[in-house]
Amino acid sequence: MKKEKWLFEITPKTSLLDLNLKEVWQYRDLLILFVKRDIITLYKQTILGPLWYLIQPLFTSVIFTLIFNNVASISTGAVPPFLFNLAGITIWNYFTACFSGTSNTFSANAGIFGKVYFPRLIMPLVAIISNLVKFGIQLLIFMVFFIYYYNQGADISINKYLILFPVMVLIMGMLGLGLGMIISAMVTKYRDLNILIGFGMRLLMYVSAVMYPVSFFVEKLPKYAWVVKYNPLSFVVESVRYMLLNTGVFDVKMFIYTIITTVVVLFFGIVVFNKAEKSFIDTI
Repeated sequence: MKKEKWLFEITPKTSLLDLNLKEVWQYRDLLILFVKRDIITLYKQTILGPLWYLIQPLFTSVIFTLIFNNVASISTGAVPPFLFNLAGITIWNYFTACFSGTSNTFSANAGIFGKVYFPRLIMPLVAIISNLVKFGIQLLIFMVFFIYYYNQGADISINKYLILFPVMVLIMGMLGLGLGMIISAMVTKYRDLNILIGFGMRLLMYVSAVMYPVSFFVEKLPKYAWVVKYNPLSFVVESVRYMLLNTGVFDVKMFIYTIITTVVVLFFGIVVFNKAEKSFIDTI
C-alpha cells in the first residue's frame, strides 16, 4: 500500500532542546501576521494612539531627572541628565517590553493554543520583533534630543564602540526572551508569579543602573556593588550610554561575561519552555 504524503507532519518533540527553526520558518506568514496585529492594535481605540510610544520614555526621563538628578543630586558628569536618563530608559524599555510580552505566552494564548497547532515559539518571537519597532521609534526620539543638546554645546559624542550597538540590542532581546520563557513556563503552575512580575521588574530596574552610573553605586554602596556590577542588564545599559554619549566605561571582560550569561539564560529558557509546552494545557 502506497504511503500518503503530507505537507506537514506534526510529531512530539523528542528533546527539550528541539527548537525546529525550520518549522518556525514554515510558519513565517503567521509570525508576520501576529507582528502586524501587535503593532496595529496596541494603541488602537486610544486617544493619543502611537504618541504613547513617545510619551512614555519622555515622561519617565523627566521624572527621573527631577528626582534622581535634581533632588538626589546624582551627577551625570558632562552629559545633560535628561539625555543620560533617556538613553538608559530607551534600551531598558526594550528589555521590559520583550520580557513582559514573553512572560505571559501560555496564559494569554491558552485559548488559541488549545484549538490549533503552530510552533509555540512563534508567540515569544512576535513579542521580540514587534517591540523592535517601538524601540526604533524611541531611538529616533533619543537622536532628536542628542542633536539638540549637541548643537547647544553639550560635551557628548559617539565613539567607535557604536558598532557593537546592534549586539547590545540583541543581548537585551535574548535576555528578555530567555527570562520571559522561564517565567511563562512557571506561571502555568504558579499564578502568584503574575502578581510578582511588576514588582520584580521595578526592583530589577533599580539594580540595572538605568537612572545612575555604575560608578555612583560603587562609590555609595561598595559592599553591595557586586549586585550592579555583575548584573548583565546594567552592563548593557552602561555600555549603550558609553557608545551613544561617550560617558562611563566599556569593559571587554564584562562584555564576554554578559554574552555567556545571556546564552546560558536563553538555553535554560528554551529547555523550560519546551518542557512546559508538553503539559501546560492540562494545568493552566
